[in-house]
Amino acid sequence: MDHREAARYWDGNAEVWTQLARQGYDVYRDYLNAPAFVEMLPEVKGLVGLDIGCGEGYNTRKVAERGVHMVAFDVSSVFVLHAKQEEDKEPQNIRYCVASGVEMPFLDAAFDFAMATMSMMDIPEWDVALAEAFRVLKPGAFLQFSICHPCFDTLHRRNLRDEEGKTYAIEVGNYFDPPEEKVGEWLFSAAPEEVKEGLPKFRMPIFHRTLSEWINQLVKVGFVLERLEEPRPSDDTVRTCPAIQDAQVVSYFLHIRARKPSVGPL
Repeated sequence: MDHREAARYWDGNAEVWTQLARQGYDVYRDYLNAPAFVEMLPEVKGLVGLDIGCGEGYNTRKVAERGVHMVAFDVSSVFVLHAKQEEDKEPQNIRYCVASGVEMPFLDAAFDFAMATMSMMDIPEWDVALAEAFRVLKPGAFLQFSICHPCFDTLHRRNLRDEEGKTYAIEVGNYFDPPEEKVGEWLFSAAPEEVKEGLPKFRMPIFHRTLSEWINQLVKVGFVLERLEEPRPSDDTVRTCPAIQDAQVVSYFLHIRARKPSVGPL
């Protein structure tokens, strides 16, 4: 599978994904992943940033609120259409386009930083996408991205719950199994059955890569690792949104920031 075939899957997902997410059912994003990602960013006010795989633009808008001039793209024209419609309603000076992370239509050293929220892991040619991110960044600029945590989003995973339905452990396995072409089907678990009734499930390619593969590829491309975070919801957040209690047991997400060196090797 290549990025063009993956794009067809995401175009098929985009309409329902946008509908459910904007109704508040992407609770892991809204209550945990997105707030933690934005909090981890260094000072970006006044910079020009690139959002790689922006989806319907939720995270792009959150970062633009910090005074950033954002350019954003996605492989799905449907996602980009929804993002542009939101920009038309509430302008934030965000420029959206349809493009692939494997073939970014930007000049070398064009951006002060790049971000990718839950998109790098879905690109078949992820190594090329990381190299492209490096190319379009200015010297000294950074890439910050989030992915499903490789250690806990394995080919085998089972949520173990007690009698009250509270998660006490996550069973994982097949961590070192080689990648295989697999398509998962699901909808946001927080959406009630009456909302999901009649909606097609998301169909998305799944690519498993180990933690060491991610880190080593960043180093190979030329990035210098700067910060890692494994976001965990607070007790107050879980009281507000009990559905994400299991994210207190293991880290579902991994946030990585890496920087392009200011000067090349001597």
